[in-house]
Amino acid sequence: MTTVHEVALLRLVAQRIAGPGFGTAADAVRWMGALQAQDASGVLTSIALRTADRSRRAVEEAFDAATVVKSWPMRGTLHVVAAEDLPWMLELLAPRVVAGAAARSGALGLDEAAFEKARSLAVDALSGGRRLARDELLAVWDRAGLMTTGQRGYHVLARLAQTGTVCFGPVEDAKQLVVLVAEWIRQPRRLERDEALAQVAWRYFSSHGPATVKDFVRWTKLVTADARAGLALARPRLERIEVDGMEHFMDPQTPGLLDACRAEARSVFLLPGFDEFLLGYGDRTAVLPAPFAPRIVPGANGVFRPTIVSDGEVVGTWQHVGRGDKRALATDPFRPLSSILVGAIETAYRKLPELRS
Repeated sequence: MTTVHEVALLRLVAQRIAGPGFGTAADAVRWMGALQAQDASGVLTSIALRTADRSRRAVEEAFDAATVVKSWPMRGTLHVVAAEDLPWMLELLAPRVVAGAAARSGALGLDEAAFEKARSLAVDALSGGRRLARDELLAVWDRAGLMTTGQRGYHVLARLAQTGTVCFGPVEDAKQLVVLVAEWIRQPRRLERDEALAQVAWRYFSSHGPATVKDFVRWTKLVTADARAGLALARPRLERIEVDGMEHFMDPQTPGLLDACRAEARSVFLLPGFDEFLLGYGDRTAVLPAPFAPRIVPGANGVFRPTIVSDGEVVGTWQHVGRGDKRALATDPFRPLSSILVGAIETAYRKLPELRS
């Protein structure tokens, strides 16, 4: 039977945090299926960490080249996905989120007429390859009398993204610009529902496995029946293992990959706060001891701190202090650390993508 510790190491290599990195940012994103992205800087690092050259600039270039995009494809949360995957992911995963936001829309005084007016204005402002920063698009709506204060603008933008009109594309002056999906995504994939269920299940379990059906349901917010249907379709390509009596599924190649890089997997990694290694699961106890979970999200405010991972376990949090050439590492370990581990953490810090590009 596979141990919980082995699950943690397998996840590190499945996610390509350990082991060979992908050749391009788009390949890394495509493998992961989606990476949570409300921390704009953090997701650049998360993607870069999964590539061979570990370059954040290369990730920005992938946005500029329209091979990856940022949107709200699932869970009502910003994610980065491969550009060609956004249309089918939205069709499969966004409708329940949109329906579930009806009460919030009403509380903000937004009805379907308001959303359609915003959509028409956005299409007019962005057609012909034009790009606008979020604040610029909100200004277009304000001038037309839609009023974007009090979270209204964010809510409208998310609705237009969830229904396939706009997404975040290229990066300019450190801002990610809004573009029209119909113009920006040149080769969209269109999948029938069963194909989409199979694809999202395969993407999740191959890149995040070993993981459970409950983890998959939490990640996608699919109803359990749809999640099980997707798993059944992807099941011939997956390996099943038991961990403490629970079914887990993964890519059959993951154990061999771990065998080839076990020493690396057991080493130290510094991860951004919203990295999929932690956020990609409903049950995080394989990598994060339950007593320390509150220290990752102090005050349960929804803001996840960057984590220190050693031998597959989250052993503390970290942050940058200072700026520019004076930027340095500050750590908050859960337990006293050995001098060897402190040195390994400092070495991992110096190798972070944001300190290299």
